[in-house]
Amino acid sequence: MAANSTTRRALGAIGQLALGAALLTTGTGHLTTQRQEFQAQVPSWFPADPDLVVVVSGVVELALGAALLVTWKQPARAVVGGTAAAFFPGNIAQYTGHVDAFGLDTDTKRAIRLVFQPVLVAWALVSTDAVRVLREKRAQVS
Repeated sequence: MAANSTTRRALGAIGQLALGAALLTTGTGHLTTQRQEFQAQVPSWFPADPDLVVVVSGVVELALGAALLVTWKQPARAVVGGTAAAFFPGNIAQYTGHVDAFGLDTDTKRAIRLVFQPVLVAWALVSTDAVRVLREKRAQVS
């Protein structure tokens, strides 16, 4: 049982580090070379300047990515993972608005990308052990 637990913790740590690195990369893209592509994904009905939305979301992604790289104690680790999971609503507007960006120039390509949204959410929750920590917190309250 201990080996299984150790393996699970190691895989979670690797997943958390990889997600943190991915968020740092994406956040950097928001602020630099991919800024216009991200602006295209901001829905026209959203009541804020698209560039401001992209800059703010890029800064948040950088902060979440950095937090994932340095936060290892529970329950803070689970809070970071849950926050990262909540930050992945992303590609719905691109699909529903038929927006071409990031090489996704058909609804089929956008739909395939959209299928991976739950994978990102699960990745954030599982790698940080957020689900287990939340269950334990609920059990303590009950």
